[in-house]
Amino acid sequence: MNKLIVPLIACCLVLLNAFCAPRARAQLADKEQLDQIVAIAEDDVILQSELDRAVGNVLNQYRSNPQQLPPRNLLEQQVLQRLIMQRLQVQRAQGTGIRVSDTDVDQAVQRVADQNKIDVRTLRASLERDGLNYDDFRKNMREQILVTRLQQRVVQSQANVSDAEVQILLASNSLKSGEVHLQHILITVPEAADAAAIQTAREKAESVKKQVDGGMDFTAAAIRFSNAQDALQGGDLGWRRYDEVPEAFGNLVDGMQEGQISQVMRGPSGFHIVKLLGKRNAGKQVVTEYHARHIMVKTTDVVSSDEAQREIVDIRRRLESGEDFVKLAQKYSQDANSANDGGDLGWFAIDQFGTRVAEVVAQTKDNEISQPFQTEAGWHILQRLGQRQQDRTEDMLKEQARDVIRNRKAEEEYDNFLRQIRSESYVCAVSNAHASTELPLCSEFNAGNAKKSAP
Repeated sequence: MNKLIVPLIACCLVLLNAFCAPRARAQLADKEQLDQIVAIAEDDVILQSELDRAVGNVLNQYRSNPQQLPPRNLLEQQVLQRLIMQRLQVQRAQGTGIRVSDTDVDQAVQRVADQNKIDVRTLRASLERDGLNYDDFRKNMREQILVTRLQQRVVQSQANVSDAEVQILLASNSLKSGEVHLQHILITVPEAADAAAIQTAREKAESVKKQVDGGMDFTAAAIRFSNAQDALQGGDLGWRRYDEVPEAFGNLVDGMQEGQISQVMRGPSGFHIVKLLGKRNAGKQVVTEYHARHIMVKTTDVVSSDEAQREIVDIRRRLESGEDFVKLAQKYSQDANSANDGGDLGWFAIDQFGTRVAEVVAQTKDNEISQPFQTEAGWHILQRLGQRQQDRTEDMLKEQARDVIRNRKAEEEYDNFLRQIRSESYVCAVSNAHASTELPLCSEFNAGNAKKSAP
C-alpha cells in the first residue's frame, strides 16, 4: 500500500521569519506552538512537518533497500525540491483557472482502490494503519489532478502532428520497433545559464558518473543526485518504446547493451547519464478485430435513463420477432456516425469504443444480439457479425510515429515550462540546514535581488 502514497503536502498558516517575502506571511492564534518553516515557494511555504512526512514516505518505500538512499540531509534536499516544484505547479494551475471538484477527487480515489482490487473503505483503513491521514491523501490527489491538467493545458498546442511529420519520420528509417527499460540521472542547467553555470553542472555530472563507475548503485545515485522529477523512484523511466525515450539519448540507447551505463551527455534540460536495464522486441503486430452493428438511444435532459432503457428493450423485442436490424437502426438509432449505415460499426479493435462496449463484444457470439447495456452516451444493443486476425504492423507503425512526435513535443514543452516557472519564482530556504546550490537562503536571495535592482 505504501507505494500508493506520493509525498503528502499539508496546508498550514504560520508566522514567517522577518526576512521572508511579505506575501508569504501568515498569522496564527496566540500561544500556539508554531511549525517550523523550511522553505518558501512563491506565495506558499513548506513546513518541517510536511517535509518529515514526505521523507518518511520515501524511507518507507525503500525500507527493504535502505542502502540505496543518501544520507538524511541529502534526501531531505531531494524531497524538498520535489515539494517545491509540486507547490509551484499547483499555484500556477490555480492561478490559470484550473479547478478540481470533489467528484473528480472521489473518482481518482476510486481508481486507486480499483487498481489495488480493494474498496475505498479498505483503502482508507490501510492508509490510517500506515499513519497517513485520509484527508491529506485526498488533498494530494487533488493536487496531482491539478498538475496533470496544467500539463495537458501547457502541451495542448504541441498535440497536433501533421501527416507530413509522420511520413518524414517513417522515411528516415529511424523509427525503431521494440521497447527499452531505462534509468536516468539528470543534472539540470538553469534557465539562461552562463558558461560558468553550465560548466558547474557538467562537472557535477562527471563526478556522479565517476561514482557510479566506481561501484555506487545507480538507483542510489539517482535518488541522491538527480534533479529529474522521477529521482525518488531511482530515475526509473519504465518500459518505453524506443522512440518514446527522450530524443537527446534515443540513438545512444540503440547501441547499448543491457546493464550498460552511458557517458555523460548534454540534452536540452541539462546533462544526462542513462542506464539500460532491458530490451524487448515488438514483433509482428497481429490483432483481433471485430465486426458489429448497434442501435443506440441517447439519454438527455429530456430522455431519462429509464425511458431510454425501455425503448431499447422494445427494439430488441422487435428484432427477436424477426424485424430487420438495418431498418430499425436507420429509424431509431441516435448514433449519427452509424445510423444511416444500419448501425454498422465496421471492423474495429476490441477497445476502440471503450471498456463497456469491449466487454459486451467479448461476451457476445457471432450473429448474436446482446442484452441491452448502458454507456455514458445512452442505452445500446449490439450484434456481433464476425471476428478476424488482422496484421496491423504498418498501421501501428504509423500510430507509433505519430505518438513519438507528439510525446517528444509535449515532453520538451513541459520541461521548458517547469524550468521557466522555477527560474521566475521566489524560492528559497529559511535556514542553512536546507539551503543548497539549487535552493539559496532567503536572506541571500533577497540580497541578490537588491543588488540587481540597485541603480
